[in-house]
Amino acid sequence: MRGQATLKHLDEVPAEEMTRYRLPDGRIASIWEKWIEMSPRYIAFWNKWEPGAWSPSHGHHGDHVNLILRGELRCGSIVAKAGTHIMLEYGDIFGPWEAGPEGCELYGFVAGEGSAYSGDTELWRRTLEERGVEVLPSPMPKRLPWWWRHKIATGGTVTKWNDEAEPRPMPPTNWTLR
Repeated sequence: MRGQATLKHLDEVPAEEMTRYRLPDGRIASIWEKWIEMSPRYIAFWNKWEPGAWSPSHGHHGDHVNLILRGELRCGSIVAKAGTHIMLEYGDIFGPWEAGPEGCELYGFVAGEGSAYSGDTELWRRTLEERGVEVLPSPMPKRLPWWWRHKIATGGTVTKWNDEAEPRPMPPTNWTLR
């Protein structure tokens, strides 16, 4: 217990590139994440999906909430637009998700240690192949929580982090909510 509220502005939190993809037209699309608060009991985050960015079928260790703030995410015939609340209980799987033409920004919270685990890997493989999308390595996050390090070292991640990957600049963001 901290004994008082903690306030942070997103400008105070560094962004980490979570995933990177080469799209069929040659563009690179990434998902950027800001870990606002982290603890082995929860993680609060904001992320920005560039247009066309993807996330594999996966779940998280803990109950998981996402609120779409801007843009949209698509999963098959499902379109989650701004204002959509997504709730997953521990053990639930969702995705694969694709960012819409304007990309997507969302706020998320995982009530638990938060690391991801793979969902339907065959669906993910087929989706990438059918859509002509290539998963590219992205840099290992600098602020990776200590309680995730062991899982990642033993292959327990849905990302393709690599210490040798070249960093990319995060696209600018306007924090004013509409």
